[in-house]
Amino acid sequence: MHEFSGRLEALVRLAPGVPISETLEHRRKKMQVAVLGAGVIGLSAAQCIIERFHSVIKPLNIVVYADKFTPHTTSDGAAGLWQPYVLDRGIPEEVKWNKETFEYLRKYVNSPDANEMGLFLQSGYNIFKEQLPDPSWKDAVLGFRHLTEEELKLFPGFSHGWFNTALMLEGKSYLPWLMERLKEHGVQFVQKKVSSFQELSPEFDVIVNCTGIRAQELQPDPQLIPARGQIIKVYAPWIKHFILSHDQKAGIYTKPYIIPGSRLVTVGGIFQLGNWNEENDPKDHNIVWEGACKLVPSLKNARIVEDWTGLRPTRNRIRIERQIFNAGPKKFEVIHNYGHGGYGLTIHWGCAMEVANIFGRILQEKKPSWRSQL
Repeated sequence: MHEFSGRLEALVRLAPGVPISETLEHRRKKMQVAVLGAGVIGLSAAQCIIERFHSVIKPLNIVVYADKFTPHTTSDGAAGLWQPYVLDRGIPEEVKWNKETFEYLRKYVNSPDANEMGLFLQSGYNIFKEQLPDPSWKDAVLGFRHLTEEELKLFPGFSHGWFNTALMLEGKSYLPWLMERLKEHGVQFVQKKVSSFQELSPEFDVIVNCTGIRAQELQPDPQLIPARGQIIKVYAPWIKHFILSHDQKAGIYTKPYIIPGSRLVTVGGIFQLGNWNEENDPKDHNIVWEGACKLVPSLKNARIVEDWTGLRPTRNRIRIERQIFNAGPKKFEVIHNYGHGGYGLTIHWGCAMEVANIFGRILQEKKPSWRSQL
């Protein structure tokens, strides 16, 4: 593990020194793609494009730009449970992308790569104070069923619930794994905050915008709103199942949830729309801790390891679409891929596949010399 971490640190240390420009004469010979963002959304988009097109477009040059790389991204802090919102608005394409991600990850769950990916099966409970319709994702997970009366006695104050087996995908492991795969295909990593799309337009044919909540800085989007979350990581190895409690009147993620990971247990219950504060708040710490200990009293004996705060990039629907920009006489394409809220790890691969589909259409339309290879 230390050897793997060392390779990753060396990779990121090299990032600031990667040249942002080469001679235009040399670069014209390549298909140039810039991916903005190095969380799970950006890295998976780059990986999906590479997997689908590296053998038919030669050379295909991809550069990932980000001001933060693992372990400092929002994806690193997330617990990693595969679960869409219990009421997910039923947007057909998002239901499809969630399912595609689950199916993709399930193929790896018993593979030799699973441990390095931070991927494993996890079972647990969703509990409610009122009855809800079954979720759109009930057929995607394994063994979905309603709780029995005896099971509900485990959770005083809750009258309904579900049990199922899902997947855990821990970003702190998955992001390094993705970066290593991308490095094998020659993808470069540049530690740089990009201020505008036009900044990169002279050198890149396509820019993939996976900047999460920071997409606001590149293009105003009134629908994109931060939803601040604060979690506590604790050492409690006796906790074996996830428990997500819900109160639909209070809103999503505002009630205690407990999610055991490979090493630590994540407890949370903060969802603050419009709050840009990325610092840990002692009052929110108390709300989370008291709520979790009331839900599962044995947590009072757990050792608190750390607090972590992050901003979910919430939007009324995920934005995946292409946009054409003019930069003087040249036009360049941007593929937007942001607004994944608190379920980026849950939906990332389906979204990456859609980005790759759009990328393929751009190639067909804009590059006759590449069309014959596709």
